[in-house]
Formats: sequence, structure tokens, C-alpha cells
Amino acid sequence: MSPRIPRRALLAAALPLPALADAPVLAPAVESAAALPNLRTLIVARDGVPVLERVFRGPGLDRPANIKSASKTILATLAGIAVARGTLDGLDQPVGPILGRSVPREADPRVRDITIRQLLAMRAGLERTSGSNYGAWVSSRDWLRFALTRPMEDEPGGRMIYSTGTSHILGAVLARASGKSLHALAREWLGEPLGIVIPDWTRAPEGLHFGGNEMALSPRALLAFAECWRNEGRHAGRQVVPPDFRQAAWTPQARSAWSGQMYGLGWWIGEARGHAVYFAWGYGGQMAYLIPGLALSVVMTSDPAVPRANGQVHTLHALLVEAIMPAFAAPA
Repeated sequence: MSPRIPRRALLAAALPLPALADAPVLAPAVESAAALPNLRTLIVARDGVPVLERVFRGPGLDRPANIKSASKTILATLAGIAVARGTLDGLDQPVGPILGRSVPREADPRVRDITIRQLLAMRAGLERTSGSNYGAWVSSRDWLRFALTRPMEDEPGGRMIYSTGTSHILGAVLARASGKSLHALAREWLGEPLGIVIPDWTRAPEGLHFGGNEMALSPRALLAFAECWRNEGRHAGRQVVPPDFRQAAWTPQARSAWSGQMYGLGWWIGEARGHAVYFAWGYGGQMAYLIPGLALSVVMTSDPAVPRANGQVHTLHALLVEAIMPAFAAPA
């Protein structure tokens, strides 16, 4: 992941809002974006209207792209909707009664007391399955069992331990509580109301859909999702994301020890140029940024196979802060 969103010198002069329709306003952003070898697409929307759409390389704006760990934000949204629909009792409901016998006997007894909120905030306490532990996890015969039997490195509700295994547990909880596959929930609760296509995606060896990775959305579909969140959870006059969950998800719950970035419930939380920034973040640079104070949604997709240490996410943060946001800031 990355450090806090940087604040550097402007690459473009701030222009009056009425001038946004003029191409030169976002020319610095286009020029900067085109120079990034791994960036594939860029969409900038203000008040829900795209003012910039570019395909630099790779699939187009309507072709599904692997959004990697930005899938965790989709999964978190499904959890919030599940609470509103009564599929889950609440964010503080423990997972033990839902998973039942799926919790192995050798799992730490505290695993059954982990709550939905703690899974969403990456504060389950379980040893991570991401990073250097990822290979062993996805090579196992049962990803859910492997994740549930990790040793406890902290108490549930303790420090943030970023782990895709934690998200996979959440996906299993949603599937068991609803009696439907994660893909069916995503299509019914998000795809249909937002008018977007959510293709099927990878299943774990135990048959569950991969929770928190490998989902594919087109850049325009990811924009529709982001815009729904920016628009107080509404789309076309329909309440899709519960307002109380939106508020909870955008309230800092923990700080990543790796990046120093704040984390809510499935959303990363930052601040740039005096504005709150909320973003979904996938490996390699699959990004959906929301800046409500500027009525902005920004979607970026990148090559998902780039090396972790290439600095891509730092560069995308800088593109947002230095080249895109200044074009939408009213002059002093």
C-alpha cells in the first residue's frame, strides 16, 4: 500500500469552476497520466458527469478489469447492505454462530467472538495471509479453514492487521448468513440497482468465492459504484448503500502500521489540499477516489501484474493531488 496522500507543488493553476468544460483545464492531468507506463484508464467525474475519460493502454472503459483488493470495498458494501436488510443482525454480531462447524476445532477460541465490524476494519487479530504469507494461503486446500486457524497476534478489536484472509472470512459469513453465493449477492444488491455488470470471479478450493480479491469491474462500473457512495449511497433515486453504514465506513477505525494510512470499514481514508479523500485501493493501482468536498469521483485502473515496489500507488496519489484536484479548486 502507500503512505498518506502527498501534498506537493501544483502542476496546474487553479481555475474557476465554470471553466471545467474547457479541455486545457485537465491537460496537465492527461499529460501526466499518459506518461505513466502502467496506467491503463482514467475517469474523472464531477457531480456524476465524466469530464475526462481516457484509455492509455489495455482494455477499454467498458471491459471488466481485475480490481484486486479494491474488491474489499465492494465486499464491505455488501456487509453494510446485509445489516440493513436483516441478513446480519448488526456490525457487532460475532461470526461464530454464523459459521458454525466451519470454525475448526483447532482454531483459537477467540475466533468465534470476532465481529463483523472487526473483520471490516482489519482488526480481527489473526495472523495475516497477505504479503509473505499469501502463497501458502492460496496453495492450501481450504482457504477459509487456513484463515480461521491462523494464530492470534492480537486480541479481536486490537491493532490493524491487513489480511485478505480476514476479508475471505467476511465473504464466507455473508454467503452463510444469506444462503446465496457472494456473486449472487453482488449482482442482486449492487449490480442490479446500479445497472452494472459484475462478472463471476475466482472461487476458493472449498467452493466459496474469493472474498476481497480478484473481482472484475469495468472502469465505468467502478465509477458508478464510487458515485453511489459519493451521492450519500443513492443511485437514480434509490437508496443502495445504507446512510448509517456510509458514515461508519468513512469513520477512521485503525491505522496501517505498514503505510501509516487510516482505514475505516473497507475504505482507506486520507486528506489532501484541505479535503477528505476516501478511496478503494487494489494492488498495482486499481483506484477509486472520492472527494465529496469537490463533488469528485476519480477512477484509475492499472496493470495488475506490476511489481509491488515500483511506486505505482505513490505516483497515482500524486496524479490526483497535483494534477487533478487543482483543476477543480476555486481560486482564492
